[in-house]
Amino acid sequence: MNATTPAPTSAGTFAHDDELPRVPLPTLADSCERFLAWSAPLLTPAERAQTEAAVAAFQAASGPGPILHAALESYDATDGVHSWLDDFWDSRYLGRRDRIALNANYIFKFADSAPRSDGQPQSDGQPQIDRAADLIAAAVDYKVRLDDEQIEPVLQRGKPLSMAQNTYLFSTTRIPGAVQDTVRTPYSAEWPGPSQARHIVVLHQGNLVRMDVIGPDGQPYSLDDLAAGLTAAVKATPARVPADAAVGLLTTKARAAWADSRARLSALDPANAAALDTIETALFCICLESITPGDDLGICDQLLHGNAINRWFDKAVSLIVFPDGRAGINVEHCGLDGTTILSFVDDLLGTSPQDHAVSSGARPQGQPAIDPIEFVLDDALRADIGAAGGSFAEFTGSTASTVLTIDDFGQNDAKRLRISPDAFVQLAYQLAHVRAKSRTGATYESIATRGWRRGRTEAMRVVTAEVLEFVSALQDPAATPAAKRAALRAAADAHVQRARDCQAGRAPEQHLWELQFIARRRGAELGVSEPIALYETPGWVKSRDDLLSTSSAPSVNVEFFGFGSTSSQCIGVAYVLLADRFNLYLSTPRPVADGMYAFAEQLVIALRELRELLAAEPSVD
Repeated sequence: MNATTPAPTSAGTFAHDDELPRVPLPTLADSCERFLAWSAPLLTPAERAQTEAAVAAFQAASGPGPILHAALESYDATDGVHSWLDDFWDSRYLGRRDRIALNANYIFKFADSAPRSDGQPQSDGQPQIDRAADLIAAAVDYKVRLDDEQIEPVLQRGKPLSMAQNTYLFSTTRIPGAVQDTVRTPYSAEWPGPSQARHIVVLHQGNLVRMDVIGPDGQPYSLDDLAAGLTAAVKATPARVPADAAVGLLTTKARAAWADSRARLSALDPANAAALDTIETALFCICLESITPGDDLGICDQLLHGNAINRWFDKAVSLIVFPDGRAGINVEHCGLDGTTILSFVDDLLGTSPQDHAVSSGARPQGQPAIDPIEFVLDDALRADIGAAGGSFAEFTGSTASTVLTIDDFGQNDAKRLRISPDAFVQLAYQLAHVRAKSRTGATYESIATRGWRRGRTEAMRVVTAEVLEFVSALQDPAATPAAKRAALRAAADAHVQRARDCQAGRAPEQHLWELQFIARRRGAELGVSEPIALYETPGWVKSRDDLLSTSSAPSVNVEFFGFGSTSSQCIGVAYVLLADRFNLYLSTPRPVADGMYAFAEQLVIALRELRELLAAEPSVD
């Protein structure tokens, strides 16, 4: 992710979206060439030869590549299509059939709360209620301004970025499907314009409560009113829901299984369909936790997966508040990337709650209406819910995680050393991984591409030939400091250039991946019915079997960013690199947890070593 700033003035939130350039569609030859180059460092000579032969057959005049690419070109030119990636995102995110809880949703742990409104500290009596009311007021203000298109477009290096993802922030819910999920969201053909919903869902001890946050006349409730409503919701739910009655646990299931459960739930009683409608149309969820974990790791784990009984993981935005007032957010990923959520969080936390309330036009109206959301359950559904909870507890128990805080390193240190901060930490990851696990492997980094129309992210592959040379030099006891610095500089330059290629639409993976999706969707129609060898090659398989999956979230309002690992050997590396500090949340399957802990130890050493290496570099006149 890249740091961004809101524009100082605008004609409207979405004023620039239709003016942004379209994501360029690479040529088939260019993507094939880049794919071979990007995968080569991970392959043996025999594996490279096998991959090259399959790529040649794929892009040959008689091969499937030209047919699939022509279909993609035709789709890209279709009226109403914003990008050749439009279908890709649905297939990538909504087509996944495993769990989204822990596997796909991600979290931010917010910085500690600021003083309330007029500078007075939060009350000692109910910090959780105060913080939750503050966050609700801020989010409602954001929604009011978004509805009026008064949220300033975000600029990056003076150029506007796509704001289309903002339409998924409120009243958006992922709906499970047997083959592919769908999204229930405003700003769509089925639900034109912004959401008119006036309620949120409060979760407490697994209970779900509908609470209005906007009054009957369209005015938001005041901070005191919101606090009164939350207090009433907590008093109305004194008991923890039994493990076989917490319907939110069903959202932890694999998607097709959850689709089946949802269909049975809806069919059992009309009250259930009404309850689902209330949840799915709610602006967002606010989850009030019953315990505060004792450290940052516990809080991050709790935000990501820890209290599944008190979550509805399909909801786009769930704000989570602990008893001591600390808070964070859990985000459903299908329509919302981290850069959009960072801008949202910066807006929520960058202004006092009282100022948000004034901005939204909030006024005292008395305690808002609260109503329990209740489901009718039979024995089969209760057993289903209980089994889902047990399965998810086992799944989360098989995941290990840790946090790392480095107080003596930040972006400013890298800049003083005349090196890209992101390149510096990515190279440190590579060195630490080799030292911890004795191997180099596929490394994913998310690169934001919102400068394009409906742009989202591109898949950057970090391991280059220069990275291998860098690691080799740093591991060579005979290498001189000058040789090590030269290898470090060369690898950093290659990293920066590859990131620029990704931002410019010159990356192969998503293009070739979408061609694979087209073959699956329309292969018979297009005459591409045989298996495609390219997608079974070592180059394709090894370059996507991540040993490190990385993404960053630079914001002073965020302490930690977190997500799960992506494969049986992977370490998920979610990092917040700020001017003066560096926080990481790491996750990996428990059977290989020792490698993650070793990686964390080696990372601290690698950062210090690389910093000292560059600090000793002779000055350049």
